[in-house]
Amino acid sequence: MITIRCAVPSDVPELVELLKELFTIEADFEFNHDKQTKGLNLLLESKNNCILVAQSISDNKVLGMCTMQTLISTAEGGMVGQLEDLIVAAEFRNQGIAAKLITEAVSWAERQGLKRLQLLADKNNLPALNFYNKQVWQSTQLICLRKHACPERK
Repeated sequence: MITIRCAVPSDVPELVELLKELFTIEADFEFNHDKQTKGLNLLLESKNNCILVAQSISDNKVLGMCTMQTLISTAEGGMVGQLEDLIVAAEFRNQGIAAKLITEAVSWAERQGLKRLQLLADKNNLPALNFYNKQVWQSTQLICLRKHACPERK
């Protein structure tokens, strides 16, 4: 049995480990403990964003997570949500946990009055793409491009 709840600061070490697992799947990202810790803490401090965790009721272990971040869309004329970092620990996959996380993320977005949700997925991660298709997420004609805004500071 699991529960879905908002993350708290004491969850960060377990969430970092989940991100480590996620970034082994996604070709565009490299795991960096300090960066992922910093990013999670920034999300926790923000009032406009949310980290959801799936937690085992029996032992309080964090089994999965996803983040929701808000953006302003000129196309929608209002706030939209970016779903990121959806991951369930490998040994707990195919048990409906990711679907529960997405359901709660959609509920959170509705409570915030967000007009649209979007996500990025690795084009080679067929299990994830199949999952999103089953959750009725639709592909668009858009592609993701990126550029680092400034060089890394050491």
